[in-house]
Amino acid sequence: MADQFVAASPVTASTADFSGWMMSEQRRIFLLCQRMLGEADEADSATQDTFLKAYRALQKQECPLDEPGKWLTRIAVNTCLDRLRSRRWQFWRRRPDQHDEEVILSMAPSTAPDAEAGVFAHQIGERLASALDRLSARQRAVFTLRHFEDKSLEEIAALLDLDVGTVKAHMARGVAKLREELKDLYAMHRGGKQ
Repeated sequence: MADQFVAASPVTASTADFSGWMMSEQRRIFLLCQRMLGEADEADSATQDTFLKAYRALQKQECPLDEPGKWLTRIAVNTCLDRLRSRRWQFWRRRPDQHDEEVILSMAPSTAPDAEAGVFAHQIGERLASALDRLSARQRAVFTLRHFEDKSLEEIAALLDLDVGTVKAHMARGVAKLREELKDLYAMHRGGKQ
């Protein structure tokens, strides 16, 4: 349905069309924002901001959109990048210290049949989220779009208004940082399975 959505001028675009399109895209956009921002509350706000910006833009739009999904993804990525940049100035936002995180994680229940695999998967998820948080905003955007949204390098370049070479550089640096951050988990996992 999202690819069939066409925005016309404010006179002919109906709110019902937008609502249906929004419902079909909401989960995808929320997951993209959550992966980029690392927090569900922030992602929820960013998702709402994304759709508000899209709605306002569509009210001004006088020609149909060729690829509304890509257009909406670009709005979401830019909204998240703006939020990530503004976080630098939010000194009051703090994570719990490492000891408190370990206590919280040790008390978290696992629903997986194999408790060890569940703990390991949860640990990898937490560490990946933490490692993603240490990437630059551009590296995180490129990594998220490539590995979670399955976008090609060319699509990422178009979405972020970058050269493909620049996207490749951000991807290589981001992957190298993630490998370095997570190398102990891979060594531990390989050691436990052999």
